[in-house]
Amino acid sequence: MSLLAISDLHVNHPENRKHADGLRPASDDDWLLVAGDVGDQVSDIEWTLSLLSERFATVVWAPGNHELWTVSADAVQARGVRRYELLVELCRSLGVITPEDPYPVWTGEDGRSVAVAPLFLLYDYTFRPEGTATQEEALAQAHRAHVVCTDEHLLHPDPYPSREAWCRARLELTESRLAAVPEDLQTVLVNHYPLVREPTRVLRYPEFALWCGTEHTADWHIRHRARAMVYGHLHIPRTTRHDGVPFHEVSVGYPREWQPRSGAPAQPTLILR
Repeated sequence: MSLLAISDLHVNHPENRKHADGLRPASDDDWLLVAGDVGDQVSDIEWTLSLLSERFATVVWAPGNHELWTVSADAVQARGVRRYELLVELCRSLGVITPEDPYPVWTGEDGRSVAVAPLFLLYDYTFRPEGTATQEEALAQAHRAHVVCTDEHLLHPDPYPSREAWCRARLELTESRLAAVPEDLQTVLVNHYPLVREPTRVLRYPEFALWCGTEHTADWHIRHRARAMVYGHLHIPRTTRHDGVPFHEVSVGYPREWQPRSGAPAQPTLILR
């Protein structure tokens, strides 16, 4: 069986929805890791994860920023933590594993096992452009450059006072859970955002890195014995290595991005076999 991964399906776009409808495993035993941004509305998320959970042996989901948006067209108007909790409840009803569930153990053909850890961490504006010392300076520069993530308008942190406060709480909770993984077990870490800053340095607009992760996870792939790290969000599918650990960016992205690049959306990436 194979451990596969994909992210940023954005099924609100018809071309991407058609692609999601065509996703199928090569084996009945294949697992699929979904690293966020399935869609903007709960109905789209439910349709996609229901479809995938029927086809793949196990589906593991980590939320992206789009799942946490509260858009006016969505029948579900829950915000912040409550919205996330509703998505977790939805996933559990479909048999999809979430960051709130025990980490499943996957064993490859070579007999080696890993704990598959879906993470929900958010960001805290610490991926700052060069020359900006504070969060306020960095955000001011982003506004001057007209590079501001839609999260600032649609991703509400309720009941936390800010998204960075919610991020701090998620970091503390998640780190304690990862620390409890047996020391003889490696991990596959699945997060919507990269755990290290380096992948964001190729962004066309460097100001956007503010909404792409947190410096507080810079050594997690080492401390938590990652055999691989899976992420999306950047819409730059590729594999890089950091301290010898492969970091797989597995996003499909928007049609305007993948159509000029290859003419076809990205297929799930093989992480382990």
